[in-house]
Formats: sequence, C-alpha cells, structure tokens
Amino acid sequence: MATVQRQFALKKIRCPTGSEGVKEAMREVEAYRRFKHPNIIRILDSAVVQDPEGEGQIVYLFLPLYKRGNLQDAINANLVNNRHFSEKDMLRLFRGTCLAVRAMHEYRPTSARSAVRAEAHQQSRRNAAAHADDDNDERFPQPEGDGDGGYSYDGASVPLVTKHRVEEHDVVFDGDEELEQQQRNDGPPLEIIPYAHRDLKPGNVMIADDGATPILMDFGSTMKARIAVENRQQALLQQDIAAEQSTMAYRAPELFDVKTGVPLDEKVDIWSLGCTLYALAYSHSPFENTQTTEQGGSIAMAVLSAQYKHPQSAYSQGLRELIDSMLKINPKERPDINQIAYSSL
Repeated sequence: MATVQRQFALKKIRCPTGSEGVKEAMREVEAYRRFKHPNIIRILDSAVVQDPEGEGQIVYLFLPLYKRGNLQDAINANLVNNRHFSEKDMLRLFRGTCLAVRAMHEYRPTSARSAVRAEAHQQSRRNAAAHADDDNDERFPQPEGDGDGGYSYDGASVPLVTKHRVEEHDVVFDGDEELEQQQRNDGPPLEIIPYAHRDLKPGNVMIADDGATPILMDFGSTMKARIAVENRQQALLQQDIAAEQSTMAYRAPELFDVKTGVPLDEKVDIWSLGCTLYALAYSHSPFENTQTTEQGGSIAMAVLSAQYKHPQSAYSQGLRELIDSMLKINPKERPDINQIAYSSL
C-alpha cells in the first residue's frame, strides 16, 4: 500500500518571558479555534514546550500548508510577469476574505470558552469522521490523525506535537471572565461580541489548494474590537499595541493617533480591507508609493490624511468607489462588513 505524502506548516512562537508570553501566544491558538469558517485557517494541533536554548517556553502551532502561498505572493508574481488580477477573480478573493472577517465581527459565543470545551470533549470522536469528510475537500489539506496521540507524518508512532488544551481557568481574551460569570448567573443569552483581526493584509490571506478560495490566517493581533479609551494612558497603550502588531501600510488612521474619549471598534479592519483590495488591484498598499518609500515621505502622514490616488487601469468605477468607501478617515463613514461583502458580489 502506497504511503500518502503530506506536508504541514509548523509555526514556532518563542516566549522568553515565560507564562505571560505563553498567554499571549495562546490567544492566537484560541482565536483559530474560536472563529470557525470555511475562509479561516483551521489549527490542527498545538503544544507548549520548554525552550531547550533558554529559560522561556515555545508554543508550536500545527497548521495546514497551502502550497500556492498567500495573496502577497500572487501580487509579487503578477509584478514579475507583468500581469494583473481580473476584476472578477480579485473580487472573489476579496469577498471570501470579507466573509472570514464577518465571522469575527459577528461572533456570538454560547459561553466564553465554549469552542475550547467543545473541542476538548469531541476531539477523539471527530477525528475519524472529520478526516473522511475533509479528504474530499481540496481547499483544506488534512493530516493523518492518530487518535488521542496527536498528528503524525506517514504513520509514524510518535506525533509531531501532542494535544494541548486551554485550561478551564485560563482567561484567554479580555472579557472572557465576565462572560463566564454572566452565564453562571443564568443571565440573558450572550450577544454578538465583535472581534477585530487588526492585521489584515495580503500576506495574511492564504490561497487554498483549489486556487480560488482565500483563507484568513495569523490571528496574533486579534482582540475584542470595541475598546473604550478613557484617558491618555489608555490611548498611548493602544497606539503602542497597534505599532507592534499592525502593519503600518495597512493600519487604520485612528490607530496612529488614538484619541481620548473616542472608542475603537471593528472599523479598523474595514480600512485594512480597503488597503488590501487596493493592493490586489495595483500591487501595493495605497500608502506605499514612490513618495513614502523612496523620497523620505511618511506613511503615517499619508494615512492620517488619506492621501492616495488610483493609477490608470481597466478596473471599473464601481471597484474604485468600493475602495474609496473603505478608506474614509472617519470610521463612522466606512461601511460595515456586510455592506462590503455584498458590494463585492
């Protein structure tokens, strides 16, 4: 019997600060498990191990490998080959990305850690059935499961990484503890809790093996979307977080200059989606141009003034208007994720 050769991606996150760094990394693990959608990458396994080269720890994330790469790879290939996406193909990729983001912006928990508990309770029972179904789905590369032991290559007896669970008492995202308390007190049904990805860009959208399905990944910057900014200290903290976790050329203007008394919300992702669609059309972010990259100009100043132009192209006026609608300096003037998803049909 021939052995099926499979390849996977192993993401390694070093946590030299120990438990605090591990907690941050586990937020990414929990995000992969919490947001379930065909256009969101599925984590296959995770593990936390002691760093053999230091005093910290290492978090491993075992993920599908998408051989077609990401949207940035496709953009780079287009540049080399002097090609462009057709508007139809570009909007299909963009809309799939929007649907993934919608799963985050409209997340409705049944409990704060229901996704993790369900995963722990059902994993062994699901393995066989899930693999049988998914082997026919060419969008999602699937591993050979070996039951309770984890996932392994080519039937090896030792799994690549062992099962890791977020413990029941762990607070993974800010607000989880309050949600748990609300459920214990038999409170009303939990409402939608929007989350923001905070680092949407072509490099974080993989292309599935069917060549047509976008897969959103890299949730290391994910957090609850709606954040009150009550004083200058909180404003500076949010600026620092954004500077560390959100790519500058795709970062919303309100994250460059966080205002006291003005809350942040999921509209930061809408701006990033506008930059992403622009990059698919014109091969770069609207704020990565000759002036900002070669002439000493400031990306931050260009973003804060929404200073960009559409190059000459064969794309429709409707596409240009869709991009412009997302790149409004005032977040309240930007459309929501549903308006964008349906506009891109």
